[in-house]
Amino acid sequence: MSALAAEVEGDQQGRGLSRVIIEAMAAAARRAGLGPLIAPVRPSWKDRYPLIPIAAYATWRRHDGLPFDPWMRVHARLGAAVLRPEPQSMQITAPVADWEEWTGLQLPGPGQYVFPGGLAPLTVADGTGEYWEPNVWMLHPVS
Repeated sequence: MSALAAEVEGDQQGRGLSRVIIEAMAAAARRAGLGPLIAPVRPSWKDRYPLIPIAAYATWRRHDGLPFDPWMRVHARLGAAVLRPEPQSMQITAPVADWEEWTGLQLPGPGQYVFPGGLAPLTVADGTGEYWEPNVWMLHPVS
């Protein structure tokens, strides 16, 4: 079973709801007799380090051995392990004018740009911006 998304509204964060969401997904998989739950995790602090490849970021650990990233840490505390980092999880290609509107940045020429909220650089060429969103696939046993 694969999770597609799990999101907690900003004003509700910090209340332990993300844990409840993941536990509910795992319980649904268990009840249905499905194998493990795979979660494509969008690391919550990766936007602070957009130039670091996701494969390196996914290995970062705190002093206690848990993942550096808070969202990955929630999954790890629930028994998940990193299955693999995925540098090209979702592609977004659009005209530069759209990217300028979305990011609030001016993109005056070809090149790579770091933008607010982006987990990796945006590549601009020939009037088009191309962005590959990375993630980390995490595996939750459900038995």
